[in-house]
Amino acid sequence: MPISFLVKKILLVDDNELDRVLYKRYLSRQQHYERMELYEAASGEEALALFETIQPDCVLLDYNLLDTDGLTLLLELKKLAPENLCAVMITGGGSEQLAVGALNSGALDYLVKQQFDQELLCKTVMHAIEKNEWRQYMAQYHVELKSVNHQLRASVEELTTARQQIHHQNTLLTQTNQELASTNQELARTNADLDNFVFAASHDLRQPANNLRGLFEELRSAATISDPDAAQMWRLFDDSLRALTTTITELADVVQVARQPDEQVTERITFEDVTAHILQTLHPEIKAAHAVIETDFTDLPELPYGRSNLRTIMLNLVSNALKYRHPDRAPRVQIRTYIAMGQPVLEVQDNGLGIDLQQHGNDLFQLFRRFHPQANTGTGVGLFLINRLVQSQGGHIDVDSQQGEGTTFRVFLQGAQQEMVA
Repeated sequence: MPISFLVKKILLVDDNELDRVLYKRYLSRQQHYERMELYEAASGEEALALFETIQPDCVLLDYNLLDTDGLTLLLELKKLAPENLCAVMITGGGSEQLAVGALNSGALDYLVKQQFDQELLCKTVMHAIEKNEWRQYMAQYHVELKSVNHQLRASVEELTTARQQIHHQNTLLTQTNQELASTNQELARTNADLDNFVFAASHDLRQPANNLRGLFEELRSAATISDPDAAQMWRLFDDSLRALTTTITELADVVQVARQPDEQVTERITFEDVTAHILQTLHPEIKAAHAVIETDFTDLPELPYGRSNLRTIMLNLVSNALKYRHPDRAPRVQIRTYIAMGQPVLEVQDNGLGIDLQQHGNDLFQLFRRFHPQANTGTGVGLFLINRLVQSQGGHIDVDSQQGEGTTFRVFLQGAQQEMVA
């Protein structure tokens, strides 16, 4: 049964009822989110009370209000949500000074009345929401990264005290921490340009992470430790570094999709060919899990689509079926294609752990959401990535799942269906 995965709350603050009606009509027609809940306030006092009650994902704020002005109200809202306020300022005049004041006061973007249409308003609101979600994640990410660095430094100091032979490695590690601190400062400066924030974060952190991996391997090979807990400590370091590297790599993939959604070259692709490449890539995981992969492309053997995008979609779905397999039985993954309601469908069904859709359905395609803490692998990026790829082509994904029995993903490749008809 199809479910709505993305619900965003938008607060419209404007003393002009006609403008509020126009914004509601514009936003109600957007297609990026399955559903938007729109709330209205005609004054600053009403907006503050409603903001505390509903905690909106974005505030669309008019500068000229009867009881206050937009900048003053923006500062009051900032006090209520100092870390996660998402606001877009709208004014009747295109004053550069006002625009700078709004951005400095916490607004994520700025629009001028009668100079934007439905498409620009929807894109501005959606972009502001995504930037705010990224900002919140990166703030938490920096806290966790600092904690990892602190633990790593403390452990190296203990090893240096125990074995003077690793003094040189400890010096290198200190230098690396200084480089990482410098990189973090560089990332902090990029907050002034939120459009490039995610791109800078994913790329600036890649090299320091590789440096940490190299130093860790050198340290592990050179050190001689008699501490009985050393093996467990090495394993924890290795798992942390591996998770850090994987997260950064997948962040780069997400940024690439967000920046270049339409640059994929469309060509006629056979599902047999793409599946063969995927199974070859996942051969070690399939063999280790004793998995059975079944395919049926009789009803839809090929279609026009971006090869890289289709490969990424199928690879992530099959990989997830292997990662979240049931511990009491061998994985069984069924891949089939067919036409449903006039649209081409890619279906991937497994007999794994399953997902509680009633509890996690709204978060299923959100970034960095994980639903099986007992599974060591997975970063919560895969489903977000394939959902963005599918939506960029006008498609959508339906999910059926039952805990303990398995999950079925149905990917409606609507963009491909349109080209087939043409």
